[in-house]
Amino acid sequence: MSATVYQEIADYLVAGEEEKREVKKVTAELKKDLTVEEGYQIQEKIVSRKLAEGRKIVGPKMGLTSKAKMDQMNVDEPIYGYVFDYMVIDNGGKVSLSDLIHPKVEAEIAFIIDEDIEGPGITGAQVLAKTKSVIPALEIIDSRYENFDFTLPDVVADNASTSRVVFGTSPKCPSDFDLDVVGATLAINGEIKELGAGAAVLGHPANAIAMLANMLARKGEKIRKGDVILSGALTGAVLLEKGDTVLGKFDGLGDVSFTVTE
Repeated sequence: MSATVYQEIADYLVAGEEEKREVKKVTAELKKDLTVEEGYQIQEKIVSRKLAEGRKIVGPKMGLTSKAKMDQMNVDEPIYGYVFDYMVIDNGGKVSLSDLIHPKVEAEIAFIIDEDIEGPGITGAQVLAKTKSVIPALEIIDSRYENFDFTLPDVVADNASTSRVVFGTSPKCPSDFDLDVVGATLAINGEIKELGAGAAVLGHPANAIAMLANMLARKGEKIRKGDVILSGALTGAVLLEKGDTVLGKFDGLGDVSFTVTE
């Protein structure tokens, strides 16, 4: 597939995001035999376009980090995308439903990286040694595809459904916690809808960051100092509705929240 076609598909997906409308998945509408590798080529075009528009990368994010999700998608490694500055919502802030399509929220642990991490062969222990702090986060995913229906190459091309994120404001030292046993609850309007623990993310959230470093190494890239990286969902994803008040509570790490407006 040519660079021109990659760009055309990237523009098709960005149009869905910017116009807040569903689009048909790429493998149904534009290229039935799209591969994961081609999906990442399209994702890179989206990233390049946003950077050219003056957006800044906050950090990568991991997706499909639970065994159940990997089994569902028939893969043996997660996927990644990128969070941009315009996607960040203040803790306790507001998320506008009219800016999105069909958003869902999930609870995650984010890593603030203190040193470059370059694979291959990176381990979770090495990630922890190079992590400045960890914070709780609520990621709002919003696939541009109709009914959240996609194949693996589709979701990779769509920047892994990245949309909005709310970060906690009290960073903690990762060595003070066993992150695999940190529990989290996700409550909507005071009712707990989902719960989970760090072990849901590849046995330990640092393992997801290590896998990211090793995946990036294949392209000669690395995790960079200052990156804030979403390690993957501790909980299931809950569809958001107007008026929702969302609260994530993380053992020892603190709380993170937002409200949904029209």
